Amino acid sequence: MKIDPLNASSFALSATQIAKSFGDTEVLRNIHLDLAPGEVVALLGPSGCGKTTLLRIAAGLLTASAGQMQIAGKCVVDGRGVNTPPEGRGIGMVFQDYAIWPHLSVLENVAFPLRMRKLGRSARETRARRALDRVGLAHLAERFPGTLSGGQQQRVALARAIVAEPPLVLFDEPLSNLDRELREGLALEIGTLLRELGLSAIYVTHDQSEAFTIADRVAVMLGGEIAQIDTPERLFASPDSVDVAQFLNIGALIDGHVCSTQGFTCSRNSLKLPDLALSAQEGPARILIPRTAIRLASDGALTAQVLRCQFQGDRYLLHLGLDGDSTRLVCPTDRPAALNSRIPLAIDADRLRVFPH
Repeated sequence: MKIDPLNASSFALSATQIAKSFGDTEVLRNIHLDLAPGEVVALLGPSGCGKTTLLRIAAGLLTASAGQMQIAGKCVVDGRGVNTPPEGRGIGMVFQDYAIWPHLSVLENVAFPLRMRKLGRSARETRARRALDRVGLAHLAERFPGTLSGGQQQRVALARAIVAEPPLVLFDEPLSNLDRELREGLALEIGTLLRELGLSAIYVTHDQSEAFTIADRVAVMLGGEIAQIDTPERLFASPDSVDVAQFLNIGALIDGHVCSTQGFTCSRNSLKLPDLALSAQEGPARILIPRTAIRLASDGALTAQVLRCQFQGDRYLLHLGLDGDSTRLVCPTDRPAALNSRIPLAIDADRLRVFPH
């Protein structure tokens, strides 16, 4: 469905010029974010970037210092003083620790938000069972949380978040306390469930793999701003800035110079890329060489030294060094290479990204 960007009521959430300061400390600056119905957007960034603050403003747990926000067409934040409380926003939330009450059954946990809304017992139970059925836990309705696995508890938290059929569900790093193996499995499960249920959601995380697994679009937050928002594929293929490329760890960044006749030349003369002469602005620049742009090739024009060979189960990652330069390249391959050996590389110029200084 195509959404009119001028009509904020068409969005599950629409935020404009959101800012937040704590005293003299500016935490958020000029945040613009539109979330389409049924879309999942991840807020991805390092600690202190403002992602949790933005989520808490959307939830009504913090007031914005400036800006406007609408949820399903209803104004909930206005810099002139409007700040609808959490219970008046009709949203669902899933927290880090799930916030499941151990003394209540699964059914009672899921029905709790409806109880707070004064719904009758029969109506609460009917809707709670329907929510449990949607997340595949109808058969565990009478069980207690302590008897469930981590994944099942996560589904209970999600069922409780959607039981009132909210226009928006907010996830506050729900997997951050789990070990990596369990986190990866649950991220895939959550992403699948969100798409099957057609939910609109904002998902806060500092884990890149988690964000890319779950979200339709990822907003990279750096220094209190959304540095770039795009699909995971587009973020990797076309980072907007050096900062985004560095945070996502897409590949090596090398300082040099672009010349209309010579192409790109590394500052330390260890790398020349003549194919960039026609595609980049002339002058000082930094070039991004993604891992996907490097491959082993017997006739490769570039030679690198193997500094480390890292086995990853289904492939190897070769950590490589260039002569006369501190830059490190990473090349995926299906074969190991001897430490300190020299190997020829080919670089796919179409995958490179140039950032003028």
